[in-house]
Amino acid sequence: MKILAAGDLHGDTRQVKKLAEKAKKEKVDLVILCGDIAQNDKVDGMIGPFIKNKKKVVVIPGNHETVATMDFLAELYGITNLHGYSMQLGGVGLFGCGLANIGQEQLEEQEIFDILKKGNTKLPKTKKKIMVTHVHPAGTLMEKLSSFIPGSSGVSEAVKKFKPDILLCAHVHEAGGIEEKIGKTRIINPGRDGKIIEV
Repeated sequence: MKILAAGDLHGDTRQVKKLAEKAKKEKVDLVILCGDIAQNDKVDGMIGPFIKNKKKVVVIPGNHETVATMDFLAELYGITNLHGYSMQLGGVGLFGCGLANIGQEQLEEQEIFDILKKGNTKLPKTKKKIMVTHVHPAGTLMEKLSSFIPGSSGVSEAVKKFKPDILLCAHVHEAGGIEEKIGKTRIINPGRDGKIIEV
């Protein structure tokens, strides 16, 4: 399976059009948006270009949009809001938790872990498992790239316990494009420029 992942787009419709073209050119099977697609609650033009190019899209809310906003977009475009849910596509299982441990819709670390646990529990046995969050794990290089955006111990705990093959996250703009590991799990922040991942 070929995935185009991106995050922290913050209302940049020009960048979305570029990503939608990249998804089409690279013939990706799935687009995953790791939160913060909105800017001041404006989401116009942030999903449409992918749908126009007939791409399957999965989203989670970041700390710049609400779960309700993502639920609205999911219903409007027939896409999946993975926050607190799981899905299977081919032999790949996905589960996720949006929002963050800071901001207006702030989650406690235990809540983040519990939401991920719920998604993981409902996931049938699959060949590969991808966890999608907005916030990055605590104790990683990504966390060190920002002096004011903390990593999440809830996400770190979930990675260690559920052992996904890949964790896709965003949140720290400076960490866009960085890949590291916790155990055997690849931690990838695809950034606003997006990253093609083959699973």
